Amino acid sequence: MMKTIGLIGGMLWQSTAEYYRIINGEVRDRLGGSHSAQILLYSFDFETIRQNMKSGDYVKVGDMLAIASGKLMDAGAGFIVLCANSAHMWAEMLSEMGVPLLHIAEATAAEVKRHRIIKVGLLGTRYTMEQPFIRNRLEKEGLQMILPGEAERDQVHRMIYDDLSSGKSGIKQTRLLHQIISGLEREGAEGIILGCTELPLLARQELSGVPLFNTTLIHARAAVEFALE
Repeated sequence: MMKTIGLIGGMLWQSTAEYYRIINGEVRDRLGGSHSAQILLYSFDFETIRQNMKSGDYVKVGDMLAIASGKLMDAGAGFIVLCANSAHMWAEMLSEMGVPLLHIAEATAAEVKRHRIIKVGLLGTRYTMEQPFIRNRLEKEGLQMILPGEAERDQVHRMIYDDLSSGKSGIKQTRLLHQIISGLEREGAEGIILGCTELPLLARQELSGVPLFNTTLIHARAAVEFALE
């Protein structure tokens, strides 16, 4: 029997739409016919999240995620998928509350290791790159993290929070992102983790000399695997 997937999205809605598309496509491909996934979705108004993060009110954001998780579980979700890397800042808190969470870093680490890669560049928001909630999980799996410099981290963060959140994505942003990726390659990265579910909207594998790991795709496929177990 297929488990119902509880998606917490709206961080941003564009990547949440990708989760929905990928999950349903994978279920159709695996089960055939007219099959699609059983999904419950709680989608936030991202501006509320953005303002609370900007002011440092992390407790309020955690409370919002806890409430959303509870509503999805009460509605019948078998497990929860946070449709954003940065939202995993509260993954441990949610797990301690008994929320069955499919962690994006664990799914990503398994995919990177499947490619026999150890040294990886990590891109995402400042929270993802600089705080331990994603990095520690990846390093626990034996991966070695390479981060861009301070200025480049600031550029990637602003690209996500200012450009992508307001629908600005084009050649300028793609070119800048790949300049940063090239810098990580020169530092010895054998692959790049796109540790923000919006970055695949800009990154192009054909412009990179190393594999790019799309955490949206990896996480969504892992959700289908778990739902169909």
